[in-house]
Amino acid sequence: MCLILGPTGVGKTLLVKRLQELSSRDGKGHLGDPPPTRPTVGTNLTDIVVQRKITIRELGGCMGPIWSSYYGNCHSLLFMMDASNPTQLSASCVQLLGLLSAEQLAEASVLILFNKIDLPCYMTVEEMQSLIRLPDIIACAKQNITTAEISALRGTGLSEVLRWLQDTHRTHS
Repeated sequence: MCLILGPTGVGKTLLVKRLQELSSRDGKGHLGDPPPTRPTVGTNLTDIVVQRKITIRELGGCMGPIWSSYYGNCHSLLFMMDASNPTQLSASCVQLLGLLSAEQLAEASVLILFNKIDLPCYMTVEEMQSLIRLPDIIACAKQNITTAEISALRGTGLSEVLRWLQDTHRTHS
Protein backbone atom coordinates (compact mmCIF):
# COMPACT_ATOMS: atom_id res chain seq x y z
CA MET A 1 0.00 0.00 0.00
CA CYS A 2 1.15 3.50 -0.85
CA LEU A 3 -0.21 6.54 0.98
CA ILE A 4 -0.35 9.94 -0.67
CA LEU A 5 -0.57 12.77 1.83
CA GLY A 6 -0.19 16.52 1.92
CA PRO A 7 -2.13 19.70 2.65
CA THR A 8 -5.39 20.54 0.90
CA GLY A 9 -4.94 21.88 -2.62
CA VAL A 10 -1.43 20.61 -3.37
CA GLY A 11 -2.58 18.38 -6.26
CA LYS A 12 -2.83 14.87 -4.76
CA THR A 13 -5.99 13.87 -6.64
CA LEU A 14 -4.67 15.10 -9.97
CA LEU A 15 -1.37 13.30 -9.40
CA VAL A 16 -3.11 9.98 -8.71
CA LYS A 17 -5.31 10.35 -11.81
CA ARG A 18 -2.28 11.21 -13.94
CA LEU A 19 -0.24 8.29 -12.57
CA GLN A 20 -3.10 5.91 -13.30
CA GLU A 21 -3.39 7.27 -16.83
CA LEU A 22 0.38 7.07 -17.38
CA SER A 23 0.67 3.54 -16.00
CA SER A 24 -2.12 2.35 -18.31
CA ARG A 25 0.15 3.19 -21.26
CA ASP A 26 3.47 2.02 -19.88
CA GLY A 27 4.62 5.57 -19.13
CA LYS A 28 4.53 6.59 -22.78
CA GLY A 29 2.69 9.25 -24.71
CA HIS A 30 1.18 12.66 -24.06
CA LEU A 31 -1.24 12.95 -21.15
CA GLY A 32 -3.55 15.51 -22.74
CA ASP A 33 -5.80 17.84 -20.79
CA PRO A 34 -5.98 17.32 -17.04
CA PRO A 35 -9.10 15.58 -15.75
CA PRO A 36 -11.40 17.56 -13.46
CA THR A 37 -10.76 17.20 -9.73
CA ARG A 38 -12.31 18.40 -6.51
CA PRO A 39 -10.92 18.48 -2.98
CA THR A 40 -10.94 15.02 -1.42
CA VAL A 41 -13.00 14.75 1.71
CA GLY A 42 -12.27 11.29 3.02
CA THR A 43 -10.17 8.74 1.20
CA ASN A 44 -9.77 7.42 -2.35
CA LEU A 45 -8.28 4.06 -3.30
CA THR A 46 -6.71 3.76 -6.75
CA ASP A 47 -4.86 0.82 -8.27
CA ILE A 48 -2.04 1.44 -10.70
CA VAL A 49 -0.07 -1.27 -12.44
CA VAL A 50 3.68 -0.92 -12.97
CA GLN A 51 4.81 -4.54 -13.37
CA ARG A 52 2.64 -5.31 -10.34
CA LYS A 53 -0.49 -3.77 -8.86
CA ILE A 54 0.12 -0.96 -6.38
CA THR A 55 -2.80 0.41 -4.40
CA ILE A 56 -2.55 4.12 -3.67
CA ARG A 57 -4.65 5.49 -0.81
CA GLU A 58 -5.16 9.22 -1.06
CA LEU A 59 -6.27 10.96 2.12
CA GLY A 60 -7.77 14.43 1.96
CA GLY A 61 -5.65 17.22 3.41
CA CYS A 62 -8.50 18.11 5.76
CA MET A 63 -8.13 14.64 7.32
CA GLY A 64 -4.64 15.44 8.67
CA PRO A 65 -5.65 14.89 12.30
CA ILE A 66 -6.65 11.26 11.59
CA TRP A 67 -4.04 10.32 8.96
CA SER A 68 -2.36 8.07 11.52
CA SER A 69 -5.38 5.74 11.40
CA TYR A 70 -4.22 4.72 7.91
CA TYR A 71 -0.49 4.12 8.51
CA GLY A 72 -0.79 0.33 8.92
CA ASN A 73 0.49 -1.74 5.96
CA CYS A 74 2.05 1.34 4.35
CA HIS A 75 5.15 0.40 2.31
CA SER A 76 5.61 3.78 0.68
CA LEU A 77 4.57 7.35 1.24
CA LEU A 78 4.20 10.13 -1.31
CA PHE A 79 4.17 13.48 0.49
CA MET A 80 3.21 16.47 -1.66
CA MET A 81 4.13 20.09 -1.15
CA ASP A 82 3.02 23.06 -3.22
CA ALA A 83 6.11 24.68 -4.71
CA SER A 84 4.10 27.77 -5.61
CA ASN A 85 2.79 28.47 -2.11
CA PRO A 86 5.50 29.67 0.30
CA THR A 87 2.94 30.49 3.00
CA GLN A 88 1.95 26.82 3.22
CA LEU A 89 5.51 25.53 3.45
CA SER A 90 5.95 25.66 7.23
CA ALA A 91 2.64 23.86 7.85
CA SER A 92 3.66 21.23 5.28
CA CYS A 93 6.98 20.79 7.05
CA VAL A 94 5.23 20.23 10.39
CA GLN A 95 3.02 17.57 8.76
CA LEU A 96 6.07 15.92 7.20
CA LEU A 97 7.93 15.83 10.52
CA GLY A 98 4.89 14.23 12.13
CA LEU A 99 4.82 11.53 9.46
CA LEU A 100 8.54 10.82 9.69
CA SER A 101 8.36 10.43 13.46
CA ALA A 102 5.42 7.98 13.33
CA GLU A 103 6.57 4.53 14.45
CA GLN A 104 4.24 2.75 11.97
CA LEU A 105 5.94 4.57 9.07
CA ALA A 106 9.52 3.90 10.21
CA GLU A 107 10.01 1.25 7.48
CA ALA A 108 8.22 3.13 4.70
CA SER A 109 10.10 4.63 1.77
CA VAL A 110 9.26 8.30 1.34
CA LEU A 111 9.09 10.40 -1.82
CA ILE A 112 8.64 14.12 -1.19
CA LEU A 113 7.05 15.72 -4.22
CA PHE A 114 7.40 19.44 -4.89
CA ASN A 115 4.40 20.01 -7.16
CA LYS A 116 3.27 22.92 -9.34
CA ILE A 117 6.65 23.70 -10.88
CA ASP A 118 4.72 24.72 -14.00
CA LEU A 119 3.59 27.93 -12.29
CA PRO A 120 5.72 31.06 -12.84
CA CYS A 121 5.95 31.80 -9.11
CA TYR A 122 7.23 28.40 -7.97
CA MET A 123 10.17 28.07 -5.56
CA THR A 124 13.11 26.00 -6.71
CA VAL A 125 13.76 22.70 -4.99
CA GLU A 126 16.92 24.24 -3.54
CA GLU A 127 14.94 27.11 -1.99
CA MET A 128 12.37 24.75 -0.48
CA GLN A 129 14.99 22.31 0.83
CA SER A 130 16.80 25.21 2.47
CA LEU A 131 13.65 26.74 3.98
CA ILE A 132 12.52 23.48 5.59
CA ARG A 133 16.09 22.34 6.36
CA LEU A 134 15.54 19.15 4.41
CA PRO A 135 19.15 17.91 4.68
CA ASP A 136 18.77 17.94 8.48
CA ILE A 137 15.41 16.18 8.27
CA ILE A 138 16.84 13.47 6.01
CA ALA A 139 19.86 13.01 8.30
CA CYS A 140 17.61 12.44 11.32
CA ALA A 141 14.87 10.34 9.65
CA LYS A 142 14.68 6.55 9.86
CA GLN A 143 13.15 6.37 6.39
CA ASN A 144 14.80 6.34 3.00
CA ILE A 145 13.78 9.74 1.59
CA THR A 146 13.84 10.85 -2.05
CA THR A 147 12.67 14.15 -3.52
CA ALA A 148 11.30 15.11 -6.93
CA GLU A 149 10.03 18.21 -8.67
CA ILE A 150 6.84 17.57 -10.61
CA SER A 151 3.92 19.16 -12.37
CA ALA A 152 0.86 16.94 -12.05
CA LEU A 153 -0.89 19.37 -14.39
CA ARG A 154 1.64 19.14 -17.24
CA GLY A 155 2.95 15.64 -16.47
CA THR A 156 6.52 16.77 -15.77
CA GLY A 157 8.42 14.25 -13.63
CA LEU A 158 5.58 11.73 -13.40
CA SER A 159 7.39 8.90 -15.19
CA GLU A 160 10.09 9.22 -12.50
CA VAL A 161 7.38 8.92 -9.81
CA LEU A 162 6.09 5.75 -11.49
CA ARG A 163 9.64 4.37 -11.65
CA TRP A 164 10.14 5.14 -7.93
CA LEU A 165 6.88 3.35 -7.08
CA GLN A 166 7.89 0.38 -9.20
CA ASP A 167 11.35 0.15 -7.58
CA THR A 168 9.97 0.68 -4.08
CA HIS A 169 7.26 -1.96 -4.40
CA ARG A 170 9.43 -4.49 -6.20
CA THR A 171 10.23 -6.18 -2.88
CA HIS A 172 6.68 -5.94 -1.45
CA SER A 173 3.59 -7.86 -2.45
